[in-house]
Parts: sequence; structure tokens; C-alpha cells
Amino acid sequence: MFVLRYLVMWTNFIADFSKQLTPEVWALIGSSTLETVYMSFSATLFAVVLGLPLGVYNYLTKPNQALANTKVNRFLEWVINIGRSIPFIILLFNLMPVTRFLVGTTLGTTASIIPLGVCALPFFARLTSNALGDIPSGLTETAKAMGTTVWQLVTKFYLPEALPILIKATTLTLVTLIGYSAMAGAVGGGGLGNTAISYGLHRNMPYVLWISTIIIVVIVMLCEKYGNKLADHFDHR
Repeated sequence: MFVLRYLVMWTNFIADFSKQLTPEVWALIGSSTLETVYMSFSATLFAVVLGLPLGVYNYLTKPNQALANTKVNRFLEWVINIGRSIPFIILLFNLMPVTRFLVGTTLGTTASIIPLGVCALPFFARLTSNALGDIPSGLTETAKAMGTTVWQLVTKFYLPEALPILIKATTLTLVTLIGYSAMAGAVGGGGLGNTAISYGLHRNMPYVLWISTIIIVVIVMLCEKYGNKLADHFDHR
């Protein structure tokens, strides 16, 4: 009796799974996966390119640093803290006029990169500032004794020394944005989040929802694995 009931349950599962995950749906999931990767990596690049100099300058303006300036540092701290405090879903809606102006639309994967990148920018800037703060003070004193300029201090000493931590910070930013990209999909941003909600939730196709979730988890795990490997490769301490 138990075996018969098990076979019936398994047969029903296979039938429902095949009915929901047709070749067309699998193709949609595949394209949605690429959209998620595109959004997340592009927004991470945006955050790193703009957040890195912001974080470095924020650190340099702290007391006892090369460009110490209390007023500027307080302003930068205020900007970074405010930026990190705004919930992504609120920022997403607030930036819609900006996104429409820059991209021409607020829908789609490319449009989602703007709010994703802006959201991650202050987050990465804070991680950068903290990473530079972990550099031994002796290294800074040695660099100053050698008569280095501020540019040389940053490019020859600070960034190479903090590179492993910065790589891990980039990985953390990427992983965070993968989760946020799913949230962006809820408002027409595309990607696996949009597929999971449009098909898995609204069309009552739970297997699509589960497959989308599993793919997101796998992407996150792969990013963390290879991000940490890359950081360890450059860590010579």
C-alpha cells in the first residue's frame, strides 16, 4: 500500500513538473538567469568604479591621514550613512525619474542597473574605507618617510595592501546585489526575480518559483567560492 501511494505521488510530481516546466519555460528561465547575471555584475562594476574613490577619499580625510579635513570627512560620512540607510525598494521608486531620463524607461534589466548600482555605491564605499583602516599604521609611516605623494601612497601602498579585503568586499557587494536584483524583478526589472513572481506566484507555478530560487542560490555560492579564492590568491600575508 505504501509503495503504491509513493508511486502515485511520484507520478503526480513528474506530471506536474513536466506540465509547468515546458521547454519554453526552461528557455525563459535560461534567459532570466543571464539577465540576473548581467544586472548584478554591471551594477557591481558601477558601485566599484564610483564607490572605490569615494571610500578612499573618505579614509584620506580622516584625522591623522594624508588629506585630513574634518568638515569634508563629516560630509562624506553623512552621505555614505544616508545612502546605506535607504531601503532598496524605496530607492528603486525614488530613482525612477532618473532612470527614465538616463535609459528612457524604468522597466527591463538595463533600467534596473541604475538603482542597483546607486544602492550599492555607498555600501562599497564604506567597505573600502574600512578596508583601508585595517592597514597597519607602520606601513603608512614608512610610506610617508619615503616622501611619497598622496597618489603614490594610495596606488603603491594602500590599494595593493588592501586588495584581498577589497576583493572580498566586491564579492559581498555582488552577492547582495543578486538578492536585490530579485527584488527589482518584482517591479518589472527582469531576471529570475521577475520570472519567479510572474510565473511561480501569479500563474501558480510553484516549480518555476523553486527552480528560480535554486538557481539564485547556486549563483551566490559560486560567486562566494571563486571570490574568496581570488582574494586568497592575492593575500600574501
